[in-house]
Amino acid sequence: MRDTPPPARPILPPLPSSAAVPPAHREFKFTQQDFERVKKLIYDYAGIALNDSKHDMVYGRLAKRLRAHGFATFQEYLVLLERGNEAEWEAFINSLTTNLTSFFREQHHFPALLEHLRANKAQGTLNIWCSAASTGEEPWSIAITAAEAFDSLKPPVKIISTDLDTSVLKTAQAGVYSADKVDKLTPLQLSRFFSKRADGQYEIRPELREMMTFRRQNLIDPVWSVRGPFDAIFCRNVMIYFDRSTQLRILERFAPLLRSNGLLFVGHSENLYHAAHLFRLRGKTVYELNSPEAKAAGAAPGRGR
Repeated sequence: MRDTPPPARPILPPLPSSAAVPPAHREFKFTQQDFERVKKLIYDYAGIALNDSKHDMVYGRLAKRLRAHGFATFQEYLVLLERGNEAEWEAFINSLTTNLTSFFREQHHFPALLEHLRANKAQGTLNIWCSAASTGEEPWSIAITAAEAFDSLKPPVKIISTDLDTSVLKTAQAGVYSADKVDKLTPLQLSRFFSKRADGQYEIRPELREMMTFRRQNLIDPVWSVRGPFDAIFCRNVMIYFDRSTQLRILERFAPLLRSNGLLFVGHSENLYHAAHLFRLRGKTVYELNSPEAKAAGAAPGRGR
């Protein structure tokens, strides 16, 4: 049994009422064996380690997929996945991952990023990877910070934003948000970085879009589509999905992608004690490379990038 560290945020939010239905009253039978098959599938595919407390949540979310296909049993559904149905794999992953985010969430990170960008202005184009873009609030917060650091809507900054979940990437790329999603931004930020649409929603300015590239990326894939060097990598509240060995493998791959003075931003309850040979704490949940040797260690043969 793999244990998952306590979450920094509810990765899987409070159970919907459908998930809390007692087993005796459920529409579908969902055995422990079914649950173990789900755990293995999502761990092998995405590195996500589910513990037994997620049994009801998994039922509640996947029961919708059984209805969508007209299946009567979980066995039928799991056979579909095991046969490699690509479209259903996408729906399966999207069903079992939750994307809780907001603009300037974990606000202390953004002044640190702003100062880091300002300190490296002479370097030329600065590159940032947001490895869990979710619905876009985080990468667009990074883009706003970059614009503020350079006092320009077109700063010399490029941002690659990735996520495992293709549905949220579409929302992120659209860059359109309801008023309640942007209510924590200042009036100046709203007027400078967004256009208000006729339907009352707010849309990211086209100048900020020029900084951004969106693409799907599974962090446990043997080859990553991103290439460094990066001046900053954001991987916040992502490690809590993974067991310790998977975390370490990902951190070993981050190290060679960072510039020697690059920063790694993680979630507020995440720590890198098990990767102290690679990263050392610089500020509140902000890490830097421990040494040039750490960078080289991360780039050891067999660490695909």
